Amino acid sequence: MVLDERETTVFRDWQITLTGTLGSDDENDGPKEPRYEREHMMQHHPDSLRFAKRRIGTVSGAFLGAFGALWSAGQAVAEVAPTMQGLEVRGAPEPGGTALQTPATSLMAEVVWLDNLLLWIIVPISIFVMALLAWVIIFHNRRANPTPSRFTHNSRLEVAWTVVPILILVVIGTFSVPALFRQQIMPEADVTIKVTGYQWHWGYEYVDHDVDFLSFMLERDELEAHGYEDRHYLLATDTAVVVPVGRNIVMQVTAADVIHSWTIPAFGVKQDGVPGRLAELWFNVDEPGIYFGQCSELCGQAHAYMPITVHAVSEEDYIAWLESQGAVNLALAPGYDRIRGTIELAAHDPDAARDED
Repeated sequence: MVLDERETTVFRDWQITLTGTLGSDDENDGPKEPRYEREHMMQHHPDSLRFAKRRIGTVSGAFLGAFGALWSAGQAVAEVAPTMQGLEVRGAPEPGGTALQTPATSLMAEVVWLDNLLLWIIVPISIFVMALLAWVIIFHNRRANPTPSRFTHNSRLEVAWTVVPILILVVIGTFSVPALFRQQIMPEADVTIKVTGYQWHWGYEYVDHDVDFLSFMLERDELEAHGYEDRHYLLATDTAVVVPVGRNIVMQVTAADVIHSWTIPAFGVKQDGVPGRLAELWFNVDEPGIYFGQCSELCGQAHAYMPITVHAVSEEDYIAWLESQGAVNLALAPGYDRIRGTIELAAHDPDAARDED
């Protein structure tokens, strides 16, 4: 089989990605080229998929065939609906912005309120401390006060500077501790999604519906085809997490290689994904829209190039998206009975479905 120049380059990238070197793995074969980083594969991702579909059965044997088939299958499912049309971008960084993003969940609204509360506390404290320093510098320097006082204790002052900070901490804790518990105690999930961090992309699995896909950052020349603008470069991905608004979404976060962190600023959520461990976070989106995030744990050379995209949609659009992905157990989707009517859930309770008939 003869490969053209473009296909030779793509196949070479596949071989380097899978084996870590170019050529045979035998140590006696002589010097090998240095290991390529996985982001090199990401740069050729679209070409690699097309190449795999055409050549995967003959170019590199059973191992490459199995790996490529699994990858292509996952991407084929996820690429059915690249972008939800008509959604407004609500959660994205603003050029020159310094404030927190507009809250899209009750969790983030509470974080913003707490941040403002702390600002009202810390600003007077900072002004008071600066005033004390200025007073000492001006009125108690060697020239202004050549004979300093010799006292070493002041009981009232010592009680004050002990009690006042305790009261301040009690006030802060009164609001921050309940907010922390609301974030860390998982509610009953309407949608459960497992997210896995890789170097340097994300993998998602809708555990109730047997839908899974990978998510890669879009290159600048791919944005328009997916419905994004140039300002969304480094934020938009080729596939997106789709969730219904007004429902509790529980994300099970882990990683396959190093520690990653799944973060959506507008949701007020951030959770490290640790290899071998399964952590959880939850959110409930208030309004439909597109929300962006990024990996927030330094995870290697291409850490800055693994963004997160979430599409929050109505229940009707969410169910339509699940159907387009070939999802199973659709009756478990929130609002399905109201939107599509009751159907038999064979995988869970076929006897109950027969009783309804």
